[in-house]
Amino acid sequence: MRVVRATTILGPGKFSGLVAKFKRVSDVEWTSSLEQADAALVLGGDGTVHRHLSALVERSLPVLVVPCGSGNDFARALGLKSVGDSLKAWRAFVSGGAKNSRAIDLGVITDTAATGTPADEASAPHEHHFCCVAGIGIDSEIARRANRLPKWLRSHGGYALSTPAEFFRFAPFPLKISYDGVDGERFDPAILAAVANAPAYGGGMKIAPDAKLDDGKLDICIVHAMNAFKMFCLFPTIYFGRHLGFDEVEYAQAEKLRIDTEHPLDVYADGEYVCRTPVEFSVAHNALRVIVP
Repeated sequence: MRVVRATTILGPGKFSGLVAKFKRVSDVEWTSSLEQADAALVLGGDGTVHRHLSALVERSLPVLVVPCGSGNDFARALGLKSVGDSLKAWRAFVSGGAKNSRAIDLGVITDTAATGTPADEASAPHEHHFCCVAGIGIDSEIARRANRLPKWLRSHGGYALSTPAEFFRFAPFPLKISYDGVDGERFDPAILAAVANAPAYGGGMKIAPDAKLDDGKLDICIVHAMNAFKMFCLFPTIYFGRHLGFDEVEYAQAEKLRIDTEHPLDVYADGEYVCRTPVEFSVAHNALRVIVP
């Protein structure tokens, strides 16, 4: 009889009751050590997954996401819409010899500013994995504001509640994008730049509706400068992926890209602060094995 050695990674909150449900599944030996585990259960949202991605990639462990955070966009992209979905997937994984696991891509952010210049050989640029979406511009400011809210409010539309105020205070910023090693021609005023490995962020906003977790590409959505009224009109359409019809929205796919801004701006990924511009993005193909329904 195959016995699975599993460990849990917990996000903020109390999860003893949830953990107990998964521990009732037979043929599982539980360990507190990631190094000794055959699989890892991540109980939390996108931020919890994000904070442990590097360790999970390094260990090459199958990962089951249990959606109990404030965002849960990554879990939804995997078809895990509830704790019940994750529990069923876990039972199938334990009993079925890991047949319901698959490899997916991750995005990689290279913090070129960490070493001064990309060519600085004194120390390697810092690399950060992300699972859903990395953003620069107004969405970073919204994420910062939403992260200050109480957890219950964050998980019940906190991102949307934090958005309207930014429409009036946020100023477009000059941005230049270079795709696949080809230098961008000029700086253009933009409101946001989103680089996506998965379709949604912010609790269901489909900023990159065509993004797939296993296509070896990143989807890029640029929203160029527009007035506050038009931003109000655009915002609700993002939940349905219909914002691509606006003239100010640019959409592309690439394996690698670089984003430069005239002044350093914060980069957020999966709702977490990562670094500041300039940054490079790439794809880590088949970097993470996940347990799915």
